[in-house]
Amino acid sequence: MLTVLNHSLIKHKLSIMREEETSTYIFKQNLDEIAKLMAYEVTRDVPIREKPIKTPICETVGYEMAEKIVLVPILRAGIGLVDGFRDIIPTAKIGHIGMYRDEETLEPHEYYARFPKGMENSIVIVTDPMLATGGSASAAITNIKKRGAKKILLVCLVGVPEGVARIERDHPDVDITLAALDEGLNERGYIVPGLGDAGDRLFGTD
Repeated sequence: MLTVLNHSLIKHKLSIMREEETSTYIFKQNLDEIAKLMAYEVTRDVPIREKPIKTPICETVGYEMAEKIVLVPILRAGIGLVDGFRDIIPTAKIGHIGMYRDEETLEPHEYYARFPKGMENSIVIVTDPMLATGGSASAAITNIKKRGAKKILLVCLVGVPEGVARIERDHPDVDITLAALDEGLNERGYIVPGLGDAGDRLFGTD
């Protein structure tokens, strides 16, 4: 299932990120803030269970999350969404997966992977700012499933129909959440209108 968040604050902050002259500092600041808003929305239906608690007035029934959360950023740009999510879900554990694209075959390959224990019993939230062709995200999700993960959510800042279609075809059991659904890809494979290379803008590299 695809969800595109229709939120005024997200639209405002994403517009700041899209601007060519936005500095690395302001780019990262707004990414953190959008990630917090997305974390709130993505976890809306996370299962909870009752828990007896005592307030200053009396005993009552409270709630706690019934399943653990694991964040898995796709290196390197996916790291940019982690801080905001962890501010909202401080108990979340973090794994990492790195993908590179073979220049000849254009196929994505895993070059790094490290995950916490218990993936099979956790809700795994995969983060990557851009969902373009969907090739790297699809391969990352395939590899995460091989580690035992069964409940997987894909959270991206900006996506396009091509990338969404790829994930829906390869992983129909994975829900996708976007801050914005853009028009499509240009001849160089960049999202239009997009915001440029998210990794370069996040880390100040060329």
